[in-house]
Amino acid sequence: MEKKLKFFLDEKGDVLDVTVGEPQPAISEEIGDDIIIHKNDQGEIVGFTILNFIKRSKKLGASREVPVTAKFATA
Repeated sequence: MEKKLKFFLDEKGDVLDVTVGEPQPAISEEIGDDIIIHKNDQGEIVGFTILNFIKRSKKLGASREVPVTAKFATA
């Protein structure tokens, strides 16, 4: 089943939150440098957070729009 990604950018806190479908209760796990995934009780990834997002994006240069199809999973 396809679900829409929902984005929330907290510019003051420099945090990007992305949810897969509707927000739901989840357990968070830091998987890397300022990257946090959120899993539901079935272990499915239901969102992720990127800390220092604006700072990171400035390093990448101009913004781009890219159509994305994704399947989220962890090893």
